[in-house]
Amino acid sequence: MPIESLPKFTAPAAKLWNAIPGHDRKKLLANVWCGKCGHGVPIINFTGAVKGGDLLLVGKCAVCHGDVARLVESN
Repeated sequence: MPIESLPKFTAPAAKLWNAIPGHDRKKLLANVWCGKCGHGVPIINFTGAVKGGDLLLVGKCAVCHGDVARLVESN
């Protein structure tokens, strides 16, 4: 899935996401902790929202398809 196609991002989340350089976005999406797999995995089918001023990505593990999330802190 191309990173530029944002599935169900809220407007504030899209603004935060677009402020992150493309190479850093790829790194964030490629290394999300999966509790079921026990290691970093790519996230797929993700959505984005702002929670407490930070960007929250919620989606599925690319390996086991379990639920995963990644919080990207904004300064």
